[in-house]
Amino acid sequence: MFQTRITEMFGIRYPIICGGMFWVGRAELVAAVANAGGLGFMVGSTFGEDLDALRAEIRKARDLTDGPIGLNINLFPSARRQPIEEWVQIAVEEKIPVVETSGRSPEGIVQTLHEGGVKIMHKVAGPRYARTAERLGCDAVCIVGYECGGHPGLDMVTSLILVPLCADAVNVPVVAGGGFADGRGLAAALALGADAVLMGTRFMATQECRGHPAWKEYLVKATESDTAYVMRSVGNAIRVAKNALTDKVLEMEGRGTTIEELIPVISKRPNAAFEQGQMEDTLASMGQAVGLVHDIPTVQELVDRMVEQALQVRERLDRIIPRPATG
Repeated sequence: MFQTRITEMFGIRYPIICGGMFWVGRAELVAAVANAGGLGFMVGSTFGEDLDALRAEIRKARDLTDGPIGLNINLFPSARRQPIEEWVQIAVEEKIPVVETSGRSPEGIVQTLHEGGVKIMHKVAGPRYARTAERLGCDAVCIVGYECGGHPGLDMVTSLILVPLCADAVNVPVVAGGGFADGRGLAAALALGADAVLMGTRFMATQECRGHPAWKEYLVKATESDTAYVMRSVGNAIRVAKNALTDKVLEMEGRGTTIEELIPVISKRPNAAFEQGQMEDTLASMGQAVGLVHDIPTVQELVDRMVEQALQVRERLDRIIPRPATG
């Protein structure tokens, strides 16, 4: 048993969180994380306006675990309608214990969630945003570094710097995301002042995660240099698997472009990697932690390994760092 403010707040055995991942974060993965002692989030925007499908997925996960289940509510601007109020209502009605928010300020939904008994972990890209989230009443914040897959911040600052800055900036629990994939990272995050780690890329390469086998094999073979950080110039930065499309996007950004010009270029095959295992002409979220992915274990095997590695790190540090003399 680990004991941090996050394990106590969310009722989990280990300070290990699977962040919300569009399309791939389904009931089987979320339930497997809960059964292994962590917390996972399914994603409201995966289901869009099909609210019955979202409810069914939540209940499917509940049939697979007695542990806590989280829901990600995406606040990013979107070309399609995002039924945020309906997702909030579902979280309350389905007694989801914690919601993960990201993209924009959660101010408009904090009160409703709290009145419904739901805690809020807001994802932020820097300490100033963490302070705002705390002021708005969020129960915890997740700070994501430049390394992370999906949407990191625009400032290009790594987790090694952001985690202690955020831990110093707020009093609420801090979760560290971006660049974490094993027990060494877990121990490092705790040493930096975090109360848990959040991982995405590492959990994509597990047996319970939805996704084409070719995509998972790509994750195993990829290195830390196989990601691209694109669309920063239009204020919508995203880290994805490097391919010909990311080269094209970077070329367009180099000469000057707009989000309106980019949308038809990047949206031709949105889930090709996950659904078909096709890596070209698509943007597939992937963090630099992919360099630490070497196999496709079950979630239980991954979590057990992380816990064992973290304990080994503690033993190593006990040998290296002398304890203060007593007496």
